[in-house]
Amino acid sequence: MRFSVTRVSVAALAIGAAAIVAGSLGSAQAASGRQAIPNTRPAWLNHATNQGHASPNAAVNARIYLAPNGGMAKLQQFALAVSTPGNAQYRHFLKPSQYFQRFGTTNGSVSSVKSWLTGAGLHVTRVESHNRYIAVSGSVAAAQRAFGVTINSYKHDGLTVQAPSSALSAPAAVASSVLTVMGVDTTPSLVRPSTQKPAPPEPGFRNAPPCSAYYGEKIATSLPAFNGQTLPYAPCGYTGTQFRSAYEGATSLDGTGITVAITDAYGSPTIASDAATYAAHNGDRAYGAGQFTQSVATPQTRVNFGRRQCAANGWYGEETLDVEAVHAMAQGANIHYYGSASCYDADFLDTFARVNDDDTAQLVTNSWGSTELGTRATTIAAYEQAFLQGAAEGITYMFSSGDNGDESLFTGIVQADYPVSDPYATGVGGTTTAIDATGQIAWETGWGTLKYSLSTDGTAWNPIGFLYGSGGGESALFGQPAYQSGITPAGARGVPDVAMDGDVTTGMLIGETQTFPEGVHYDQYRIGGTSLASPLFAGITALAYQHAGGGVGLLNPTIYGNAGAFTDVTGAGPDAGNVRVDFANGLDASDGLLYSVRTFNQDTSLNVAPGWDEVTGLGSPNVGWLTAVGP
Repeated sequence: MRFSVTRVSVAALAIGAAAIVAGSLGSAQAASGRQAIPNTRPAWLNHATNQGHASPNAAVNARIYLAPNGGMAKLQQFALAVSTPGNAQYRHFLKPSQYFQRFGTTNGSVSSVKSWLTGAGLHVTRVESHNRYIAVSGSVAAAQRAFGVTINSYKHDGLTVQAPSSALSAPAAVASSVLTVMGVDTTPSLVRPSTQKPAPPEPGFRNAPPCSAYYGEKIATSLPAFNGQTLPYAPCGYTGTQFRSAYEGATSLDGTGITVAITDAYGSPTIASDAATYAAHNGDRAYGAGQFTQSVATPQTRVNFGRRQCAANGWYGEETLDVEAVHAMAQGANIHYYGSASCYDADFLDTFARVNDDDTAQLVTNSWGSTELGTRATTIAAYEQAFLQGAAEGITYMFSSGDNGDESLFTGIVQADYPVSDPYATGVGGTTTAIDATGQIAWETGWGTLKYSLSTDGTAWNPIGFLYGSGGGESALFGQPAYQSGITPAGARGVPDVAMDGDVTTGMLIGETQTFPEGVHYDQYRIGGTSLASPLFAGITALAYQHAGGGVGLLNPTIYGNAGAFTDVTGAGPDAGNVRVDFANGLDASDGLLYSVRTFNQDTSLNVAPGWDEVTGLGSPNVGWLTAVGP
């Protein structure tokens, strides 16, 4: 990696891993003229149970991702140069055809790799249209010959999988053309939407009163005090009018001429009508002809409307939030929604390829991910190549930082999420944001929520525990990039970079078609999470790109060069939390009401502090961000 680091970078890690694996394979591999393929030894092998050799006739389906022409280091250097203000190459972006001419894998390399694979007995099922990867199928026996490994059956982390016993290798003559290999290890590689609100055919949901039209409008005077303080009722959900007033002021910028891409899995069948209805009901500008486009990959796979695998309906609410939040902040911007064929990483990689090759969007907001330690090195290598192509073409990739704080309560390990931690992506964390009666931000703090429920006698608040909070922290995978030097703790990539409103308590009112007892129809409810923060930041950044006349590729050098365009989030607000009221059945008061206190700024081990911090990054964008992106 071409960033300055004070500990090993990803590129160095890859080189080191390759060297270690090559040594472990012994002199026989060296004598055979093979080279290890970096990062292809499964990280979980050391705690797995080996169940013996896989059947030689068992099926193998894999993708061999091909390295860019000239290597990853050359692509990294170019992507950083065109994205860094002050560099002579700044914003000298490539069109897709120019990108493939300069960095695309040559047809000769593809032919050589195909010959190696078919010579071992594997069948080539697809060569991706721009030579990004070669898909193959065949038997375990053929895969063992091709990759120079033994493939076994293993049990790990509650799964039974088929995987190589060591790093894969390739003949020395073609090894430089191979970036990574996915699929020989059959451990599922999938991501989850940050928003877990179910949608059709799941039951609908409605906010319960009382709630506040703006922060602090209604005070819970009839309920017991919390730590000696009478708290406000939670907002019913901020609208676009409130967000625009709070973050954008009186600007005439509206994102016209800019396209924001959104990626999730699948596609809501009611999104167009829902978004139009929401805009009409809540004071947002109506969508113009062609302003919103939905492109969903076909055929859709692993569709399951329950809670296993990809749960397609679970992604509908995420898409709805993303689309309505972007439009709320950038009413003149085009929105292009790209739905992946499933929630598996391979399908999202195909989606990013479509975004890059279409080259119509200047930025991409993504409200999904996984943990760093739950993401395979092979997957990371493929994602990073996609981010680098985007940066080379002037496309910004941004991700929500996650809703589980430091992940320790969910995985037992303190860690950041991925892809948000990749240095070639922008990470967006969450704040608790108080928007007052005048439409201004009265105060903000970090999003981190402990829940307390009202006792049965109605006299006290009983602690329940941590619910959710902004993800972040120091990456265990990536060294500190140059753009964070002197700003974040030395040694690691710090997450997030910036933050916007994400607290579910101070979340956004969205509108979506859901299933209710009386039928399927449109209704509105409050929702939050860093999956709100990311599209909000994408929207306000569309205004900045409009002012600048286009995008900047990797956004982070611009962000860290304009710290004054972000309001530092330094500590707690005047309230410890808010009172939230919920219908016991999620729909109406017929089964009673549930009262709880949702606290602020209590996010696992992550803390808000002056300057950059691991909850809110540099802070939240102010009106200075609208003109911070230079020509």
